[in-house]
Formats: sequence, C-alpha cells, structure tokens
Amino acid sequence: MKYTELDDCEEFYHKVEYYNKTKTEQLSYHYKEILKLLGEDPDREGLVKTPYRVAKAMQVLTRGYAQDAKQVLLDALFDEKYNQMVIVKDIDFFSMCEHHMLPFYGKVHVAYIPNGHITGLSKKARVVDIYSHRLQVQERLTQQIGDCIQSALKPFGVMVVIEAKHMCMQMRGVEKQNSITTTSAFSGAFNQAKTREEFMNLLRGESKRI
Repeated sequence: MKYTELDDCEEFYHKVEYYNKTKTEQLSYHYKEILKLLGEDPDREGLVKTPYRVAKAMQVLTRGYAQDAKQVLLDALFDEKYNQMVIVKDIDFFSMCEHHMLPFYGKVHVAYIPNGHITGLSKKARVVDIYSHRLQVQERLTQQIGDCIQSALKPFGVMVVIEAKHMCMQMRGVEKQNSITTTSAFSGAFNQAKTREEFMNLLRGESKRI
C-alpha cells in the first residue's frame, strides 16, 4: 500500500493500491486451474474474474511478508521515564491458518513495562497487523508479537494474550462453532506471577466507554 500526493484533486484523501503484475498474473492462472479441478467452469459469468480477484486478495492478506514490524516500532521510539505497565487491549485481528489457509480471528491484548523508551500506541496494533497478515498459527503469532516488542523497545517485560476463533474448526473437521483458543507469551517482569496477575486483572476489568 502506498500513499501519494495528488495535485489539483478535489478529494482531501485518496487511497491508491498497487499490486505486483507478475505475481497477480501467476496467481490468477493457478486459481483458474484450481476452479477447473474443483469441477467448476472458470469462464462462466460469475467466475470469470474470480481468479483475478482472489489473486489480489491473497496479496493483501499476506502483505505482512513485505513489512518490517520492528522498524515500525523503532520509527516511533521516544525517550520517556514512565515505567509502569502500558496495556493496549482488544486489538481486532484476522489471519490465515497455514494448515488449511482458512481465517482465524479475534483480539490481541498487549502489555509492556517501559525501560526508558515508549512507542506510539498505534504501533502495537501495526505490529499485530503485520504478523497477522502472514500465514500463521496462533501460537507463533503470539510469540512473534512479544519478541518484536521486546527486541525493539527493550522494556522490563512484555506480555501478549490472543483470543481467537478458528474457521478450520468451525467450517470443517470437528465443526465446533463457539470454541475459543487462548494463547499467551511473556518475558522479563511478566515471568513473575504477581505481574501477570495484575495484567490479567486489568484485562478483565470493565473498560469505561468514552
């Protein structure tokens, strides 16, 4: 995704999407072949543009491979003496399960204890976005987010909790619609049960809606 300035444009904001032409053509070809293997007619009206649409969609859903999550944090790093827990919770996300390439989705909760440096609050959400826009398993996604924040900010500790529903369990296999998977990763001060408990208590607390 790129952003550019437009001269003499009546719009204040205009989003422009760019796709790799060669990659789009190759993906489109293979998705057309997949439709044939499934017994469909890829040339019928409803499907004639489907391979092209899916080719573009997959590039969006896996855009995280081309992005550097650690650099996102370093680009918004600020000196600050604050050394109490910082929590960003209820970060919505979706990702693609690498086993069946079906979506899983839910919320990410991130906490860290600064050690002389803080970063923009939105940057934690961007880190989540980058790692979730790759083929993933929830366990690794949880660890990658935590490791990235720990490496970039070098805080006293980091903790990440993810709660998610997996469509590979809802649409196929055991077909359990309401199961939720919870994973966690923590480091530093969060190795202490008391610190983890404080985070979990704050996480469960009712948020005051503004």
